[in-house]
Amino acid sequence: MCRLFSGVTRLTLFELVIRSMRKNVKQDYLYFFALIFSTSLYFVFATLQHDPSIAGMSGTDVHFATAFKVAGILLLAIVAVFTVYANSIFLKRRSKEIGLYQLIGLTRKGVVRFLMTENVLLGVGALLLGILCGAALSRIFLLILLKILGFDGMVALKFSMTAVVQTIVVFAALVLLTSVQMVRSVYRSTLLELFHARNQAEHPRKPSGFRTGLLAVLGIALIVYGYVLSGRMVNQMLFLNMLLVLLATIVGTYLLFRITIGWLFYRYRKGRNGHLGLTNSLSLAPLMHRMKGNANSLTLITVLSAMTLTMVALTYSLYYSAGSDTRISLPYDVVFENDEQASASFRGDLQKAGISFVRTPVEALRVIGEIRDPAHPAETGAQGLLFLPAEQLKAAGADIAVPGAGEAWLFDGRARLNALGSQDDSNEPKQIVLETNGKSQVLRLTESVDKFAMNYNVYGAQIVTSASTVKALKEKKGSLTKGETVTFDTYRFPDHAQQAKASALYAKYVAKDDFKPDFYSEYRAALQSFGLYIFISGFLGLVFLVSTGSILYFKQIAEAEEEKRSFVTLRQLGFDVKDIMRGVARKQLFVFAIPLVIGLMHSIFAVKAASVLVLSSIALPSAIAMGAYALIYFSFGALTIGYYRKLVKSAMH
Repeated sequence: MCRLFSGVTRLTLFELVIRSMRKNVKQDYLYFFALIFSTSLYFVFATLQHDPSIAGMSGTDVHFATAFKVAGILLLAIVAVFTVYANSIFLKRRSKEIGLYQLIGLTRKGVVRFLMTENVLLGVGALLLGILCGAALSRIFLLILLKILGFDGMVALKFSMTAVVQTIVVFAALVLLTSVQMVRSVYRSTLLELFHARNQAEHPRKPSGFRTGLLAVLGIALIVYGYVLSGRMVNQMLFLNMLLVLLATIVGTYLLFRITIGWLFYRYRKGRNGHLGLTNSLSLAPLMHRMKGNANSLTLITVLSAMTLTMVALTYSLYYSAGSDTRISLPYDVVFENDEQASASFRGDLQKAGISFVRTPVEALRVIGEIRDPAHPAETGAQGLLFLPAEQLKAAGADIAVPGAGEAWLFDGRARLNALGSQDDSNEPKQIVLETNGKSQVLRLTESVDKFAMNYNVYGAQIVTSASTVKALKEKKGSLTKGETVTFDTYRFPDHAQQAKASALYAKYVAKDDFKPDFYSEYRAALQSFGLYIFISGFLGLVFLVSTGSILYFKQIAEAEEEKRSFVTLRQLGFDVKDIMRGVARKQLFVFAIPLVIGLMHSIFAVKAASVLVLSSIALPSAIAMGAYALIYFSFGALTIGYYRKLVKSAMH
């Protein structure tokens, strides 16, 4: 091993690297942990992607291998951004150390070899530990996935050499990328730049009056505009509106961090004639110094946090609402249409299997007619209409009221989705028009309900009226266009534990090319699809959370090292640890809370705009997902405060 220094102490490259890593372990441990966690998760995704038993465990159209492949790519993108950004923070923090190496005689080539050796050792260590942890925890990850998907059986998961090679290749590429970053940094920086790299933060300057105030207000106005537009963007200009919302939110967030917050802090300081006091000096003053310099990173963290929160909240909402959404589409577990023979045979199968059930027949009328909107007469057209008596539906277990005489209610579980892009904002009641012997019979359509009265696969727009209205229409069946009586045999299974067995019995009554879904099969399919999404998005969100939290942590401990001399001075002035930590805690509250709160606000409006995709209410699941995200996020703030406390205590002695 070559010697790097001559003199009293001569160190080999390896010895110098080990000494440097020991010195920085207290500051870099979170980075190392994030790399190990990311490697482990990538290895697990790669293992699940290539394992044949995973692809074969579902009977639905869910493509597990493709989903895990896409998840691996997204994970790699997150980790790449994180490692490059964290590496730039480390290089800036260690710039003076790198300058000292060159100052005492080490060439740039020697510095590059030193940094690359350290980087390779760190990367290889994280890679090996990550693969080992991933292999050890893959079974736990699989059990979590099976639990989410609702599988009761066991699936054998084999150790995959393909996953090992894939993980090694992609993370070796990351190590190469950060090594190139180090080479560029060393060769492009002069000694003077290295020694002053940590002092390049922007100092607060007096805002230039009207222009700064205008931009500060503009930042808030753009965000508010994005929020307002997000609630009205679903129309014929959807794509353009989405771009406008995204642009307004990103530019507004950047101006908020770049100008608005600093301008507000300046106005606050001016209002107190520059007398901030100790607590505000330790919290607001550092932010005023660094807010402009951190605007890019804070904007990126905030916008990506909002996107991650939206993704996690929506996927969890879809998973959480799978049962209720399926019930909106399929109010009955099983329905037979005009098939008494099959229904009787099915009842016999249920009785033989000891499955309890509630069977209720519903007599309906199907005709061809029109639903006319007086505000948009050109949009009407003939379609199939299914008239259902409310009294019989109530007897079958439906929770509905009975419309008045001459009134009709439209039951459509996809009404909100079908209304996307519609310009219909009229409150005028629509009309149902039926042709009878050349004359028009009109019923008033007084209400539209966002659910189905009968299982959604039956033909015809579902119109619920009173039994007397249906009876009167049946008497005119011969004169109605394609009028026919339809008998539905509806089945409900009160014991949820027996639904799977009943679904299996029903399957033999459905021909291969027929679309006659039952509730349990549809629910299981939705649970598997959304369960896979929440599994992937949850862990991707966790990786992103660990990455962004670590970046904020790295930046704060770098600032803490710079502020150490100030703590010594404050000790000499008579302040104790409690006084200093009060200001430090407030600073960390600002640093961690501002991006989180703004990100939460962005995601709340994004989730609200996307709520049309979910039939049920998503307020509770979204709140749970966002609350869990915020709780983990603030744990990094607690770690930062803990580091500051140790630093302040050491400065006091």
